[in-house]
Amino acid sequence: RARDVVGQLHYHALGLEAWLAGQQAPYARFDETQLSRWLRPRRPGSHKGDNGKLVIIGGDHGTAGAIRMTGEAALRAGAGLVRVLTRAENIAPLVTARPELMVHELTLDALDASLEWADVVVIGPGLGQQEWGKSALAKVRQCGKPMLWDADALNLLAIAPDTSHNRILTPHPGEAARLLNRSVAEIESDRLLSASELAQRYGGCVVLKGAGTVVTGPQDECGIIDVGNPGMGTGGMGDVLSGIIGALLAQGLNLFDAACAGGVAHGAAADALAQRFGTRGMLATDLFSTLYRFVNPDIDTDQNHD
Repeated sequence: RARDVVGQLHYHALGLEAWLAGQQAPYARFDETQLSRWLRPRRPGSHKGDNGKLVIIGGDHGTAGAIRMTGEAALRAGAGLVRVLTRAENIAPLVTARPELMVHELTLDALDASLEWADVVVIGPGLGQQEWGKSALAKVRQCGKPMLWDADALNLLAIAPDTSHNRILTPHPGEAARLLNRSVAEIESDRLLSASELAQRYGGCVVLKGAGTVVTGPQDECGIIDVGNPGMGTGGMGDVLSGIIGALLAQGLNLFDAACAGGVAHGAAADALAQRFGTRGMLATDLFSTLYRFVNPDIDTDQNHD
């Protein structure tokens, strides 16, 4: 909440640079200047199979937009192949809007085949909490591959908790409150502690979204994503984030690094839009126009901007 009352923040070490450099901080702050540590230039001979196969599951009746945004975000963040499992009625609109996506009806056979095919699984955007979504999540629970759970997958997890160490959870404060059986005010009063408790209870990596997103890792890592702006307070931003993180996970980053790099690229892309157009009226899909700059940190930014 300090963001509401802090303007431009200045820092001076007062001659203590050497001493501070030797201290072990309990958490790290990440921004766009660190993206190159995670996102290296691609090998010239690489092909789509080298860049990760991702399956995304969701999009119940009336929520095709959520799964479409997650799918395109995954492609824009560099996933080699993206398969979407959704309602049959969503197939034609999704393929028309983004033909690079491979879209199939979510059936038991399609789910089995896709879980075998994929390197990484993302489930939750538009999943719903009816039997259709519950049965898919029950199957995914048994998958030993790296996963990201978002949205209704988190709400279903709160009802039937489990622990998994190959999973990223991406709750907003309301979902975190349900997962910890607390109020949103309690979550927001100590976001670092809340993220840590989520990781301890559910395992894996947790991305507690909000102003100053907190990421905790399976080895007790903890970081704050020091990018983002209030223009991101609109529907669909979380769906885009899930696609970005899922794509980076599919490209070989570990859980914590994928979560941090994805959170930074997501927020930095939104900041680039805000600097140019302001924060009011920003759409989640607007991020696709600037995301290139941040998932390719090896490219000269001035040239990218032009």
